[in-house]
Amino acid sequence: MTRSSTTVPTDKPFYAVRHSKIHGNGVFATRKIPQGTCIIEYQGQRISWKEAVRRENDKPADCFHTFFFSLDSGKIIDGGDQGNDSRWINHSCEPNCEAQEDDGKVFIYALRDIARGEELYYDYGLIMEERHTAALKRAYCCLCGTPSCRGTLLAPKRKKKQAA
Repeated sequence: MTRSSTTVPTDKPFYAVRHSKIHGNGVFATRKIPQGTCIIEYQGQRISWKEAVRRENDKPADCFHTFFFSLDSGKIIDGGDQGNDSRWINHSCEPNCEAQEDDGKVFIYALRDIARGEELYYDYGLIMEERHTAALKRAYCCLCGTPSCRGTLLAPKRKKKQAA
């Protein structure tokens, strides 16, 4: 999808944070959001990969909740530290939004028209270099319940090309 010329709204927000049936808090459309609309910027403290690993290791072993967003520069946005409402947008395997990076910032755009009251979702596509074991997939289980649900927040591993 190409970046829309629609800008982040400056008047009444398109969204509100409420309890989600999917998981904890969620972000919901307060009015119709047209396809291609820039809804919100994903904000938070900018940290290094090393700092993100340190913060992750400081969490309890059974805590798989994360607000980290990787940038092309290698930096990480920690939405859990100085973040905004965007951190409450839940994952779905059939998202109605997508995240796009532009000049080191991340914006959430509507992939299609979104009806008033509808929850906003994007595909987290978490990248883990380690082997995707059943335990790891369970730790990052998906609760979206869509027909095409892959059962995990993890991005599918790319198949390695076999030599001919």
